[in-house]
Amino acid sequence: RPGSNEFCVHCLLLLYLHLKMSKAKGKKPQRSGSNVFANFDQQQIQEFKEAFTIIDQNRDGFVDATDLKDMWASLGVLQDEKFCKQMCEESPGQINFTAFLTFMGTKLQDTDPEDVLHNAFACFDIENTGFIKEKVFTNALTQLGDRFTKEEINQMYDVAPMKDDSVDWKRFVKLIKYGGDFEDES
Repeated sequence: RPGSNEFCVHCLLLLYLHLKMSKAKGKKPQRSGSNVFANFDQQQIQEFKEAFTIIDQNRDGFVDATDLKDMWASLGVLQDEKFCKQMCEESPGQINFTAFLTFMGTKLQDTDPEDVLHNAFACFDIENTGFIKEKVFTNALTQLGDRFTKEEINQMYDVAPMKDDSVDWKRFVKLIKYGGDFEDES
């Protein structure tokens, strides 16, 4: 299905960014006691299932460090075994689909509220167009707050919704907050 690989990249990016942020904050993810399937609609569950199936490179029903390393490699990103093992250690046990869905739900809940993300991005959209020039966005990500590396910038642009040389930040907020890409609603 077209777009499945892109959604898979979105999931990997969320996992990757979470690993980076949790190390910086020194905390492990919290487990949710509620039924994780109740937190998503059927379409979202199906998209996560497709992403899980793509990430599960050896098709054994579990994601392990080898699967992650192979998935990153298929996207042209070389990650070492240690990094991929650290990603897997974010889970308290084996990563089957339910654990993956729980983790993704937790990560989506752990993001800032949509209005906070909206206001943060809007600061860089001076003309209120819904777009931020790539140069301005890159500068902000490398000069402000937790500075992104060149590799992290490239990975972010691999999944960010773009129009010409600009980030469609309103769609990007939806991607960050809800884990899927949404066409412009206007």
